[in-house]
Amino acid sequence: MSDARRWVILATSLLAAMATTCLASGVAFLIPRLHADGMSLPAASVLASAPMVGMVATTVLWGWALDRVGERRILLLSLSLTVVATAATTVASALGAPTWGLWLGLFTGGAVSASTNGASGRIVVGWFPAHQRGTAMGIRQMAQPLGVGVTGLTVPVLAQHFGATAGFAVFVVVAVIALAATALTIVDPPHSTSAAGTDAPNPYRRTNFLVRVHAVSVLLVVPQVALWTFVPAWLMIARHWPPLQAGVAVTATQVVAALGRIAAGRWSDRWGSRMRPIRIIAALAALLMAALAATDAIGSPVAVLVMVAASIVVVADNGLAFTAIAEYAGPAWSGRGLAIQNTSQYILSAAAVPLIARIIEGHGYAWAYALSAVPPLLALALVPRDPQ
Repeated sequence: MSDARRWVILATSLLAAMATTCLASGVAFLIPRLHADGMSLPAASVLASAPMVGMVATTVLWGWALDRVGERRILLLSLSLTVVATAATTVASALGAPTWGLWLGLFTGGAVSASTNGASGRIVVGWFPAHQRGTAMGIRQMAQPLGVGVTGLTVPVLAQHFGATAGFAVFVVVAVIALAATALTIVDPPHSTSAAGTDAPNPYRRTNFLVRVHAVSVLLVVPQVALWTFVPAWLMIARHWPPLQAGVAVTATQVVAALGRIAAGRWSDRWGSRMRPIRIIAALAALLMAALAATDAIGSPVAVLVMVAASIVVVADNGLAFTAIAEYAGPAWSGRGLAIQNTSQYILSAAAVPLIARIIEGHGYAWAYALSAVPPLLALALVPRDPQ
């Protein structure tokens, strides 16, 4: 495998993960149009959560299948079904289907697309040597902010001018592009899976390393959710920014945060450690969230700069944890290990959003940011040492 082909496979893995991210995050950008068309805000919000609910339901099952079948076949199956599900949802929208019909289509789309995060992570670990995996996984982890950026720039504009159906069509296009790229370029890594691999010892019984990494990642999701979900409202409502200015600020922050993931991965490669950078990231996340709470409480304009710094730091651990899990679990168990990681984060994210919203409603943004500094402190105490 040449270096050039390896990087092409990485780019395709990024596209495959983006297909899932666009579906999971993109429906939220349809809420204004759906509301304008007569759907209540609560109903539109429930609709926007449908893909994530589907992903929670099937991610572990996809991980189990990955450990037995391999990456290429799972990705081809998953993305093919995603094309079918998103196309059916788009057609249903065009025909004026009821809300429950759209919800079912989006739930199915999330359920069938849930393999891409784990499969693409396994591909990176399988094809890249240890001294490049952190960097490569950092690039793969750009799928989330890039997916948000793609849908943010296309879905609301198309929906505004051509209706919600045009917005749904974006998910179909992204899935088709990812499927075509996967069919043309993805090759299973050597020894990615085998019949003998299904009998490999359970790494969760070996030590508590994987459990501690999962716990740390789940705790570090809290400040991520607090910033990604509520910063636009904070800027526009609490800081009185115009919507366009707030949107540009959030998009620019997402781009820099994506580059920060690559930097964190490169950092871990140079150190030969995944856990030491995570420990530093957890400490910085706690410090910056506390600083954001303090500067917001006194109404300082510095709070915006602190928000940008915090938004970059709090997501930098994702690729490092993913890499560490896949490396430690090995090809026979990494599918399930990554699936447990993703599912845990999905569940915590879904639970944290309404809780943070209630804190903001009752006590203000500063209190929400201050309490979001506590989970990184807890994570700091749980970060394990790198395995030998």
